[in-house]
Amino acid sequence: MYEFDEWLRRTRRLFEEFDKLFDELMKESLEAFGGGKRKVMGPFYYGFSVTIGPDGVPRIREWGNIRPSFGTRPRISEAVEPFVDVIEEEDVIKIVADMPGVEKEDINVEVTETEVKMTAERGERKYFKIVKLPVRVNPETAKASYRNGVLTVTIEKIEKEKKPSGVKVKVE
Repeated sequence: MYEFDEWLRRTRRLFEEFDKLFDELMKESLEAFGGGKRKVMGPFYYGFSVTIGPDGVPRIREWGNIRPSFGTRPRISEAVEPFVDVIEEEDVIKIVADMPGVEKEDINVEVTETEVKMTAERGERKYFKIVKLPVRVNPETAKASYRNGVLTVTIEKIEKEKKPSGVKVKVE
């Protein structure tokens, strides 16, 4: 029994020394990077999607609040850039954005003829996104709905796509 008690005491002392060493290293690291006065941010999000357009060219879209920068530190923002899809229909443009964790009262949507600005803030959650539109729209017709963490903005196009007019000619 004595041997086990002695082993237990020595093991406990060893782990206490590890804890002290770890605390000292953490303190020195914090002091080296700003004196321990750095603001702790988080969580960090980064994602991307790859789509291939009708022209066959791949398009990469990034989202989140952290952007990789080659050769330097990554850029980190307080607001998360939500994942957004822009859907072009015959008469309207639909913008669908993932903004979980906020209420509809927390969301602000501003529409111009060429872009849509979406912001939201509730507690620690912050979202910010400016979407450049593929065609001109009528801002007066903008409607927005928010359900289950998904914001949908629908705006009528200024110039609706014209259907081809003419007649079909039979080739002889």
